[in-house]
Amino acid sequence: MFDPIEKLKEYVRQASVSADPKFKDGMVGAQNFLTSLFKDLGFKVDVVPTALHPVIVARRVGNKAWPHVIIYGHYDVQPPDPLNQWNTAPFEPTIKGERIYGRGTADNKGPLLVHVTAVGQLLEKNPDVPLNITFMVEGEEEIGSKNFKSFLKANRHLLDGDFIYMSDNGILSPDQMIVTVGLRGMVALEIELTGPKSDLHSGMHGGVLMNPLQALAELCASLHTPDGRVNIPGFYKKVVEPEPWERAQLKKAGLKKADYQKFLGISKFHTPPGYNPFEAIRFLPTLEFNGFTGGYQGEGTKTVIPSKASAKITCRLVPNQTPENVRECIIKAITQRCPKGVTLKITEQHKATPYVVIPPDRSNTPKNQSPALANCFRALEKAGTEVWGKPPIYLREGGSVGLLADLKEVLGLDAVMMGLFLPEDNLHAPNESFHLGVMKKGIETSRRVLENLAKAGKA
Repeated sequence: MFDPIEKLKEYVRQASVSADPKFKDGMVGAQNFLTSLFKDLGFKVDVVPTALHPVIVARRVGNKAWPHVIIYGHYDVQPPDPLNQWNTAPFEPTIKGERIYGRGTADNKGPLLVHVTAVGQLLEKNPDVPLNITFMVEGEEEIGSKNFKSFLKANRHLLDGDFIYMSDNGILSPDQMIVTVGLRGMVALEIELTGPKSDLHSGMHGGVLMNPLQALAELCASLHTPDGRVNIPGFYKKVVEPEPWERAQLKKAGLKKADYQKFLGISKFHTPPGYNPFEAIRFLPTLEFNGFTGGYQGEGTKTVIPSKASAKITCRLVPNQTPENVRECIIKAITQRCPKGVTLKITEQHKATPYVVIPPDRSNTPKNQSPALANCFRALEKAGTEVWGKPPIYLREGGSVGLLADLKEVLGLDAVMMGLFLPEDNLHAPNESFHLGVMKKGIETSRRVLENLAKAGKA
């Protein structure tokens, strides 16, 4: 059996940045690494092309009466920039204390190898374990999984599983396992305001026209109320309040406002009335500004009125919002409030539908819930309690994984999400890392989950 840490080092050295064509060799290297690893475990491997980066599908197929687990992951990573803020080379994995540093260690190469290692250990112990297993590893998650839905539609015959099992989500501490039961959706767009046909001297022409930067500031400021709510008619219309059991689970996490405030490095929280910060990032939708552009950005002064100004906006969505109904009310509000004297252009970008899966034995668990899905939740609760020393906590997360809604829509499958990365793992930021203690516990937990699933059978 391979050493998972050494394999992770080898995997991280493949600079698989999907967003940048200059990392093509790294993308191919990651594909080859996975193909070889899965073949060594005895899996049949298909490298399925898409319009951009292929999906790796590795299958262990036995009796159709056995449970069929589809394990999801992604081999692409975020760009490493800014390089000058890394303490170690981003694609040369380095171990310091309890952590391994490198781009992709936590998102998602380390978590994927947790499950690959668990499967390898399981098959080494019991080569005839009655379990069908499919690994489905895509290469475009960090750029919105733009070709994933088409892949699913074209390859249903390879993906006739009972549920999705994955770890592209987080935990709060190395001592408490978290099972993610919901993720927010997203609408992303960019607004651009154009005034004069070119940049102008602010002394010669200032005061006679609407400055696009001023118009942008006024427009963006109108989208929130002073108390932190989104100031758009209809934005909250379809929002569903969390169930009592969800609030109870969140309380079990024992989160402290002072600790979170210190972690963020802020002097004060700014949450809508009636919600604490931990509820707000899980149960409420948002509208955030991610970037403003316009005018002179260099050192010193340049007395100019810019021709254009733009802002990038993302909204996080909760059940029962959809990208379509939220997009409509946002665009209507922006169009109506755009100041006179500038021309508005709205560019729509990626989107994701909110996703919630309800564990078994809850007041609102669907009556037609898949028995195999319920078995996996129960197996995870049992294994998590044994390995981590206390029961897992079931929480929604604030981020978005749009492919979950695609999996549900195309394959009809829900996902069981075992969290593995920590807040201090610096996902998408310099000095990304993965906690080796969490990795070890994750491998043991996942192996026991699979063993328990095999014992439970299909029903």
